[in-house]
Amino acid sequence: MENTWRPGLTTQREEVRNVELAVEGTLPEWLDGTFISNGPGQFEVGDTPLEHWFDALAMLRGIRIQDGQVRYTNRFLRSDDFRAARDQQTVRRNQPGTTADGSTFSRLRDALAGNFPDNAAIGLTRLGDTIYAVTESPTGFVIDPETLETLGKRDLAAGLDGDITLGHTHIVDGVQWGLAASYGTKCSYTLFRREGAGSPHPVTRLVFDHHPPYIHSFALTEQYAVIPESHVGINFRRLLLTTPFGGTFLDATRPRDGPARFHVLDRSTGERVAAVEADPFFVYHFANAYEDGDTVVVDCVAFSGADAITGLTIENLRSDEPNVPRGDFVRYRLPLRDGTAKRELLLDGPVEFPTINYQRSNGRQYRYAYLAATEYGALPTAVAKVDLDGRTTEQWSEPGLHPGEAIFVPAPSPSAEDDGVLLSLAVDGTADRSVFLCLDAGTLTERARAPLPHRVPYGFHGQFYDSTDPTRSMA
Repeated sequence: MENTWRPGLTTQREEVRNVELAVEGTLPEWLDGTFISNGPGQFEVGDTPLEHWFDALAMLRGIRIQDGQVRYTNRFLRSDDFRAARDQQTVRRNQPGTTADGSTFSRLRDALAGNFPDNAAIGLTRLGDTIYAVTESPTGFVIDPETLETLGKRDLAAGLDGDITLGHTHIVDGVQWGLAASYGTKCSYTLFRREGAGSPHPVTRLVFDHHPPYIHSFALTEQYAVIPESHVGINFRRLLLTTPFGGTFLDATRPRDGPARFHVLDRSTGERVAAVEADPFFVYHFANAYEDGDTVVVDCVAFSGADAITGLTIENLRSDEPNVPRGDFVRYRLPLRDGTAKRELLLDGPVEFPTINYQRSNGRQYRYAYLAATEYGALPTAVAKVDLDGRTTEQWSEPGLHPGEAIFVPAPSPSAEDDGVLLSLAVDGTADRSVFLCLDAGTLTERARAPLPHRVPYGFHGQFYDSTDPTRSMA
């Protein structure tokens, strides 16, 4: 099969601003706002290839939708990592899979000082009136939602006993819920809450040894936070010993001793209500979670092993026959009293990037989930809609097109949970360009598309900010 996914893993250095796109089809009259996505833009620094998908330098993509018209802007995030790469052609700090330039001493100094890369390529969050580009780092970068310029930065871990904050957070009624991670002889994850743009307030903390689980995101119900303790983690003792000699997070990723568990924490008191054991798993992303009597239901994409991290090297993903880590869409039922987690398959993988009608359904019982599904190659080839009541699945796909994460935008006064549209940026590997897609969330049919003036690499996570009610569109 023709390798149509490689363009989605190839650098695009061109930046454009406020370019009007030709719309094919008809966008909903009510769709008015800005869709901003974050993700890779550049896969090498000078002559040095960046080894892992998570290493690539961050590029923001913005789609402004108003009165049926679409305007497009893209811009590299001006992080310190980016400036060092552009001005000095050096890898400033160790990336997840790429060793920093410099001496053995400088790498050891960074490791001992807890100096992290600031390449904020995961996603976006809005605190108060300010939008930040974020990653697993203490640093959030302030961006202009219209021009995508980098305006400043903020230490998002300030006030917390943590080295970094995670890129995935929840915002409920103006309150941000997040996790801060602290690394060392004892490692911990602190659940915190933040009102508006204010300072964070710690709620409770989970403490681990030097080999903690790698946690990328978590789930919320109306009463609880659900924190995954997978059997895959970063061995920080090994990382500290090997970093001076070129070791990276990728090299220190190892299976952990002990059972995999889900920790159920009371959001009000911080009490750990349950620690529910499960068969070995690893999770990047949750679709949703909710309470069902004395059980917490958790829907997520679950992987079986460490290759969920180690298998995402650029060399593997670009190859003609990539070995793509397989994540399945599954449901866990977590008893709050005695018992172990019960797992149910919802959709065979490889699937990733689950989304829902976040405003209406996050933390509550729901019916529909949307995922990026992969039938061949290294990048998703379809948007899948799972009906959790009927256990049925529909898909939208087009040959050679690799759709990104599908962001749900609800219609005004919606008549049903799936009354709205899905917005996605897709890579057209045949035409070597990218396409903005608008799909009907109810029928999974295409309503409109707008080809971009160039190709941008396949992205990670985005948000849609409505012009009149700029609420959150995903976790």
